[in-house]
Amino acid sequence: MCTLYTPRLELRPISVAMVEAMMEGRRADAEAAADARLPDAWPGSALVEQAFSASLERIRANPNVRLWGDRVMITREGRRVVGSVVFHGAPDQEGIIELAYGVESGSQQRGYASEGTRACLDWALVQPGVRIVRATTPPWHSASRRVLEKLEMKVCGSSEHPLLGELLEYERRVPDALLHAV
Repeated sequence: MCTLYTPRLELRPISVAMVEAMMEGRRADAEAAADARLPDAWPGSALVEQAFSASLERIRANPNVRLWGDRVMITREGRRVVGSVVFHGAPDQEGIIELAYGVESGSQQRGYASEGTRACLDWALVQPGVRIVRATTPPWHSASRRVLEKLEMKVCGSSEHPLLGELLEYERRVPDALLHAV
């Protein structure tokens, strides 16, 4: 998987070594795997649980599926990890993938979420087997909703989450012209 570049970010693929170091709390090893400095709060158990819902054994067993498209956002100036973009696995049989992203608290409100997520979304939409990219967010999370709207994702429904309550479901489809060209 390739590294993506934007004007301010390098979006480096998340490796098994990086996940292992994060899950095991080995900061120096995680920074070496990312080739960048981590935020002070990383690695943290809450972050790992959010980003990697699969067990380490499942990730190790099939990293090309579980880590499909997943990347850390690294500032090109200063080589500092500011967040991540993850897809929660490779496209399913219907060509659907789920997108999630996060920016560490000290780097929020600087446009990193929009910039990094747009690059990863654009990459995903041209990958073989991808038809639809989906994301969810609570209606009250206005910053996340703004990011998804900037990415031209549209609300396509809602669902109930046992802890978070209502979640708005967003999606962006591969244009028909591109689907037929494949």
